[in-house]
Amino acid sequence: MLKCLGIDPGLARVGYAVLLQEGHLLRPLGFGCIETRPKTPLPCRLNIIYDRLREQIERASPDFLSVEKLFFGRNTTTAESVWQARGVVLLLANQFGLPVLEPKPSQIKLAVCGSGTAPKEQVQRMVQRLLGLSEIPRPDDAADAIAAAVTGFSLFRRERKISLSQSGGSHAPLSLR
Repeated sequence: MLKCLGIDPGLARVGYAVLLQEGHLLRPLGFGCIETRPKTPLPCRLNIIYDRLREQIERASPDFLSVEKLFFGRNTTTAESVWQARGVVLLLANQFGLPVLEPKPSQIKLAVCGSGTAPKEQVQRMVQRLLGLSEIPRPDDAADAIAAAVTGFSLFRRERKISLSQSGGSHAPLSLR
């Protein structure tokens, strides 16, 4: 059994999802969204994210994190604040000694839908199907975090196989960054 905490980073909304893998089955243990208010000073917003994600890590005791890697075009102001929130996630992972996988959006779409260019709605429907949920997870950020966790499991298995083959089959520690 393995547990992954998937994160869709943001400043206004951070999606999170805890998935349990038992054999080839994935089961959601919880998912949701941490929201911060736009008028709140940035340091306070980052602290809210830190505290709430710390609670999730303490409650879930994940084996690793899967945090979506971000790419921004022209809006550097938005990118800066999201990168700061993402830094909080990476700091927490380090403080708890958790390996971190950082799939790109195209990797997440490929892992969940079979196409690296799948539209957001298709990813959400596939997440619903993969986990046997009665409806699409809401808000969108939570669905994105679930997709990041699903991708994290496939990347974790691949990294584990590479690590074991390079170490002659012994159980060497994983380096997933």
